[in-house]
Amino acid sequence: MLNKLMHSPSHKSILRLLRNSMASTTPMAHLLHDTARQHWRLLMLYLLFVLLLSFSEACLFATIYQTMRLLLGAPSFTEIAGFGFTQGQRLFLLLFLISALQMVASMSRAIAGILSGRFAASCQRSILPEIHRYILSLSYGCVSSFKIGDLSHQATLAPLTINTEIDERIRLLTEGLLALIYSLVLFVISPWLLLMAGFLGFCIILTQSWLRPRIRLAALAVEQQRRNISGTITADLQVLRLIHTNACQEDSNRRFANEVEVFDQKLKKLSNLRSLLEPIAELLPVLAAVLLGTVSWILSDQQNGLLIPGLATFVLALQRLNIRLAKLALSLNALTENQPRVEILNQLLTPSGKIFRRQGGTPFSGLKEAIVFKNVSFRYSSRQEETLTSISFTIPRHGMVALVGPSGSGKSTLSDLLIGLLSPTFGAILVDGKDLQTLDLSSWQNSLGVVSQDVLLIHDTIAANIAFGSPVVPSPEAIRHAATAANADGFINRLPQGYDTMIGEHGHRLSGGQRQRISLARAMLRNPEVLVLDEATSALDSHSESAVHAALDSFSHGRTVLAIAHRLSSIRHADTILVIDAGKILERGTHDELIAARGAYADLWERQVHGLSRPHLHKQL
Repeated sequence: MLNKLMHSPSHKSILRLLRNSMASTTPMAHLLHDTARQHWRLLMLYLLFVLLLSFSEACLFATIYQTMRLLLGAPSFTEIAGFGFTQGQRLFLLLFLISALQMVASMSRAIAGILSGRFAASCQRSILPEIHRYILSLSYGCVSSFKIGDLSHQATLAPLTINTEIDERIRLLTEGLLALIYSLVLFVISPWLLLMAGFLGFCIILTQSWLRPRIRLAALAVEQQRRNISGTITADLQVLRLIHTNACQEDSNRRFANEVEVFDQKLKKLSNLRSLLEPIAELLPVLAAVLLGTVSWILSDQQNGLLIPGLATFVLALQRLNIRLAKLALSLNALTENQPRVEILNQLLTPSGKIFRRQGGTPFSGLKEAIVFKNVSFRYSSRQEETLTSISFTIPRHGMVALVGPSGSGKSTLSDLLIGLLSPTFGAILVDGKDLQTLDLSSWQNSLGVVSQDVLLIHDTIAANIAFGSPVVPSPEAIRHAATAANADGFINRLPQGYDTMIGEHGHRLSGGQRQRISLARAMLRNPEVLVLDEATSALDSHSESAVHAALDSFSHGRTVLAIAHRLSSIRHADTILVIDAGKILERGTHDELIAARGAYADLWERQVHGLSRPHLHKQL
């Protein structure tokens, strides 16, 4: 749906009405149009029953009018038409018609309500996956700039926002049609009284026009504060361990209570404005009905027997018109309150200023020569200074390049560039002479195995976490083999459900070392051609680290490896070691060459192995 926002021709008039009700250039307008087009049968059926409701309501009032004339001795339609019915038969026929028409109207209203509910459910089913797909279509760097709570809130409310826009606009159409029918009834009875009723409608519209902008601003403030509350809850849940570790429950509760207090004040303001709408819409018509009835009685030169049916029908129709006007006011109010959510969704769905995940390109068919970083520089959009400056090095096929340096030096940024999560600001990454930007990103990433110090696990079984992201559905034997290679099979078998054990959100039921071994098993299962190791053994104890290092050494054989390490013993056999600091390469060479150079790397090695350091070199790292 979202990928066809600019290409959705319509062949249905109701769909054109829905499409044209908003500016055609906004993403929300195209999404509205696509949603209406996708569910046009349901919408047309809904509209059909609403029209049937309108028709039955009109016939009902005509029948009531004839019945009252008959009861007061005035000639009825059946008598004028010469059907020859007795008065009792005419009365029975009219009462039967009233019952039948009311039944048709009630059933039409009920079926229309059911169809409206089904449409809302259909919106939920079709829009939520589209919003989810759209968010995942954004580049990693772009989507990382959003607050998680905001994205979750917007994605969850998107179906409600779309459904409200379409449903309330249809309601405006149908309630307006019913109001027109009642106005025609009033016109038939007395054009002069209808003129007075029109003045009443003008007063209501004037009141609405004064209230709606204020309601919109109040609704915008409420929606923004609702997002803040959602973001606060999400943020607290993400750092729940930190809150419990530092006994910050009261601080978090106090901060959240302040957010809720602000929300309460803004919601009360919106509620105060909203509460004025319906009473005004109800009070003015009643006062007008009394006034109109009194004036028409005084000024009428008809006999009372002829006046009473018309006046009674007029008051009843005016009362129904009042209900329609009140519902029109509520629909306008609902659209006004929905407008802030529409604007927020428009901001999310507007492509301008956003970077999307690269699509298409040349499929990656395997590394034949080398990966070359050629004068690569990178700067995050939120920063002025460069994170990486003119980085150049080569990773030969089946070779290993290791990166060492202090935290924040740019090592992880280099690995993110190689993975394709980020794109160079300047320079290029060449894969067998081809710019990485020209390769199909999915096929490139399917050839990678990534083990990061920040282990990411999903709330599922251990087997599902190991199999996550595998290009093909792995067999249980393949999963077990990968776990064994990562030194994870032992602790997994000791768990009550073994490989079917649910690990909890972010794997909180496992230790740090266990989580990292599952991450290793996941990478091994993919059988990657290029291996990216970002502190792959940082959370392991010495015994497990030794076993996993042996597994990694064996697994890395015949693969192209980029490794990031603080423990230099794990990368001493790398073909090339790069010492990175402040986004620049300070030193490069093999372990022996760097030790012989007695520079920053040698100082770091001495500190790790012997606990010695040279102060002037220590400052560099």
